[in-house]
Amino acid sequence: MTALDRLSAGAIAAAVNAGETSALTVAEETIARAAAYDRVQPQVWISRASPDDLRAAARAVDARVAAGESLPLAGVPFAVKDNIDVAGFETTAACPAFAYQPDASANVVERLLAAGALCVGKTNLDQFATGLNGTRSPYGIPRNAYNLGYVSGGSSSGSAVAVAAGLVGFALGTDTAGSGRVPAAFNHLIGFKPSKGRWSTSGLVPACRSIDCITVFTGETGDAALVDGVIAGFDAGDPFSKPLADRPVQARRIGVPRRDQRVWFGDGEAEFLYDRAVERLAATAEIVEIDIAPLLEAAQLLYGGPWVAERTAAVADLLASNPDAIDATVRAVIEPGLGIGAVALWNGIYRMAALKREADLMWEGVDLLAFPTTGTTYRVREMLAAPVALNSNLGFYTNFVNLLDMAAIAVPAGVRANGTGFGITLIGPADTDRALIGIAENYLGAADLPPPPSLDMEGRVQTVKLAVVGAHLKDMPLHWQLTSRDAVFVEATETAPAYRLYAMADSVPPKPALIHSGDNGAAIKVEVYELDVAAFGSFVVDVPAPLAIGTVTLADGTSVKGFVAEPRAIVGAEDITALGSWRAFVARG
Repeated sequence: MTALDRLSAGAIAAAVNAGETSALTVAEETIARAAAYDRVQPQVWISRASPDDLRAAARAVDARVAAGESLPLAGVPFAVKDNIDVAGFETTAACPAFAYQPDASANVVERLLAAGALCVGKTNLDQFATGLNGTRSPYGIPRNAYNLGYVSGGSSSGSAVAVAAGLVGFALGTDTAGSGRVPAAFNHLIGFKPSKGRWSTSGLVPACRSIDCITVFTGETGDAALVDGVIAGFDAGDPFSKPLADRPVQARRIGVPRRDQRVWFGDGEAEFLYDRAVERLAATAEIVEIDIAPLLEAAQLLYGGPWVAERTAAVADLLASNPDAIDATVRAVIEPGLGIGAVALWNGIYRMAALKREADLMWEGVDLLAFPTTGTTYRVREMLAAPVALNSNLGFYTNFVNLLDMAAIAVPAGVRANGTGFGITLIGPADTDRALIGIAENYLGAADLPPPPSLDMEGRVQTVKLAVVGAHLKDMPLHWQLTSRDAVFVEATETAPAYRLYAMADSVPPKPALIHSGDNGAAIKVEVYELDVAAFGSFVVDVPAPLAIGTVTLADGTSVKGFVAEPRAIVGAEDITALGSWRAFVARG
């Protein structure tokens, strides 16, 4: 099946309002898209509206339009992170033992429904919104929409994938430490995180209630502005809500981290893409390198200080009554909050106030910041092996933003070789939200970025099949070079009868040389593996002379990449073609 095109919320609403299509038609297509993607990642969702309920909601929107209403989000399908209440759906926060049936929808959801949007369902997340990677849910692991081997980012994992895969026009997420920005970067999306209090958090299961923000994922900056226009506003029922304000800001002086403070976690590709993004910004603005030490210190207080206790407070009852119901990694993060006392809390509050004063003074020298959204990304298996350390790395450039009361919008800034996204985040003082959206739109319009790679129904980017013949075979000394790159075993087979096999002299570890010999050759046993293009490229770099990677013809006539050798490889080598395989040679001793 062909790729699922992303949906534009603005285009859908305009077409439905103009009578060029109907909300019911949009709903039917949405039902079909969701069902198709269920074959790839059903774990995107925790619950979904029944087809009949979605059709009924669409008919109601069509009736309103027919009666003369102009609805800003007429017929636009959207998804909601499952820590935000939607009437008629359970709220689980990705913890079945915590689940409850809300009496009403969250304020932001009510506003979207009133504007004509269609709620498709509730999306998966890192449990209790604790995580930036997307792997901490009993409902499964939503994976990156462009490469299933990699994390989707979290905690708003399902929401980001639902938009990236073209299942909905936009999706609500939340953001305490970066959960509305990191998944946007990895999935080539816009991730708009409004200023604290701009969007109501009534009906949100809190993570850190004093700094939580509801966010939106979209494919276009215009859609982020459209959703903000519907949602933003004071809510008397939310004690953290504040009157709407819009401060102007221009992108004349843009702050970036000093070079000696930039951390890439060994990811040279991220460093290259960020430098390129800064060069683009420098075409129209002065780039100012700033000392980010105060921002990093503030960030450390989120998980290394008393704000951990605020997370603990949100789930204290469950932690006391049924701790085993909480994901082990999540519990390890929040449980220490039980030991944080009032003295530590107040000292943390005092230090944060001092750091905020330093951050506020920073705005005298720059108009906004342009930071990497993350310094790297990870495979799912890597994240599961080191869930706390690697997750912390993802928050290096994001954790301080809400603590210091800033607005932010994450935008795409490049495509990685593995198909996943790299992004930058534009950050401004509180209440500069609309200005930031405009600056983001100008940046994307001028950047001439390549589009995201094609998303097929297998959710994979291009892969390469590789035939191995010797030390890389299963259980052989160099097989780890394949497993460490998530290579997938395809088959054990033979080459076409056109090759000779030699045991090279003085090779450590012992390795064979496969030489194409035409009619003078024989069939040699090989194993075929499949790697993504980035993993294949890194594998090739490690192949030592006189071996090389070329093209090998298999017994069925197909060709794959595989080990070949230069003529010098057989100097002093033993011809072991008659044995038919390297395993037979090793077994011979």
